[in-house]
Amino acid sequence: MQIFTGIDIVENSRIEKAVNKLGDRFLNRIYTEKELAYCLNKKRYIQCLASRFAGKEAVIKAFYQAFREKIFFKQIEILGKNGEPAEILLHLNKSPSNKFQISLSLSHENNYSVASAIILVY
Repeated sequence: MQIFTGIDIVENSRIEKAVNKLGDRFLNRIYTEKELAYCLNKKRYIQCLASRFAGKEAVIKAFYQAFREKIFFKQIEILGKNGEPAEILLHLNKSPSNKFQISLSLSHENNYSVASAIILVY
């Protein structure tokens, strides 16, 4: 078994500026419909969006280390579950030949959001 990691931190104000400046153009380029439905119903929706942005970046980094393949924001879906860890789904054109598992941890506070992704390849 091999272990690959990715980590990312985002300043929440950076996501807020992108949302305010680019609106739907930014949101629809980065997030899936389910992610938007979940986050935009939150009181602190910017933190929710920012933590998912960091999560996607962390997964992109770990996935490239594991498989030497680039994946993109919309291929990664991070679904919220109130009070439980987020669930991650990959929408890939072609799955890697090796069996793998992804673990993702998200966290946020007033100014920053952070995520850590671990991919186990069997």
